[in-house]
Amino acid sequence: MTVTSGYSMFEVLPTLMFIFNGLFMLLGIYALFLFIKLAIRGIQALDIYLDEKRNRRL
Repeated sequence: MTVTSGYSMFEVLPTLMFIFNGLFMLLGIYALFLFIKLAIRGIQALDIYLDEKRNRRL
């Protein structure tokens, strides 16, 4: 009866994949957050531009 202490590749790989998947999900959520902030700023800039064109404030 031999007991091996240590981890084999098949025991460590699922843990690493779980960590990498979690990191990529967090990066995706952060990218979505940044895109939404950018879209809000773009909409505000478009509103300002259209308001200036309508009222002829150049």
